[in-house]
Amino acid sequence: MEKKETILLGTGEEDILRAAQILQEGGLVAFPTETVYGLGANALDEEAAAKIYAAKGRPSDNPMIVHIGSKEELGGLTDTITEDMERLMEAFWPGPLTMVVPAKSIVPKVTTGGLTTVAVRFPVHPTAQALIKASGIPIAAPSANASGRPSPTEAIHVIDDLNGRIDGVIMGDSCEIGIESTVVDMTEETPAILRPGLLTREQLEKALGKPVAIDPALLEKPDFVRTNQEGQQSRGLEEGLLEGERNLKPKSPGMKYRHYAPKAEMIILRGEPEKVKLAMAEEKMKRAEQGQKVGVIFYDDQDPVRAAHDFFAQLRAFDKTGVDVIFAAALEEDGVGFAVMNRMIKSAGYHIIDV
Repeated sequence: MEKKETILLGTGEEDILRAAQILQEGGLVAFPTETVYGLGANALDEEAAAKIYAAKGRPSDNPMIVHIGSKEELGGLTDTITEDMERLMEAFWPGPLTMVVPAKSIVPKVTTGGLTTVAVRFPVHPTAQALIKASGIPIAAPSANASGRPSPTEAIHVIDDLNGRIDGVIMGDSCEIGIESTVVDMTEETPAILRPGLLTREQLEKALGKPVAIDPALLEKPDFVRTNQEGQQSRGLEEGLLEGERNLKPKSPGMKYRHYAPKAEMIILRGEPEKVKLAMAEEKMKRAEQGQKVGVIFYDDQDPVRAAHDFFAQLRAFDKTGVDVIFAAALEEDGVGFAVMNRMIKSAGYHIIDV
């Protein structure tokens, strides 16, 4: 990809207008949201949206989330707005909720990952709202990182991955939440969580007054047969892919491909906190004796909200310091903890040790 100058912009009105102009002209701008930094392009411009895939090195069947500036703008992207969608909008928009809905033909397939559905979110972050309003267009914006890398929660993370590959970065604050939005499929009678986030299943069910399903892919470890050039078969996690079914058409980001990976080997230790702490100390000593630099992620208070805020930044920090292996303590897999563990497990390539 041809290297370009990446302009660093502030959050003032003049810089927001400059960023909006770049988007209107078909360029790419990274910007802060309450979840993670997004890499934005005109969602209705096929050529502009395609530039996101090229800049990130992102597979073209991985759908993007379209960011809008008001609840009313949802009607510009879909002809189907149900009572359930209205309830979720009323309860959680603006905020870290993405709804997958039937797409109008105006939404190009490059934005939807080739699907007839589109994922839509109305962010609460003031800079994101200002950019959407100033541009006057819906903005397709997956996380502003190189594909497969930990999601960016600070502007410097974006620069580390995409400097010279995009037109601009709005240098905003650190992201308040730290993990991506909850994605809910609203195309069936029973809504289903496709990607967990800060908004939990319980919160969604309370707002809807009905059960919410969890997509089975979130609960399964990918395992499938690989065949090498000599015709030999083995089972395991293929580089990049998370699902055994190659023909899977993911409705949400994060369902098919490996995400969030640090440069170092990462291992999750799962069990009673004291046993995990002891096992970590033993593993750290063992690796240190082998001359390896070790990073440790352990949340003493099992606070999943703090874990969500800190996790990606910790992985990025370990990348900077050049650790060889990261040991991470598992969280309880309920509520927000389920969302953090979803990221943690994928970061580790499903390498979990029960202690």
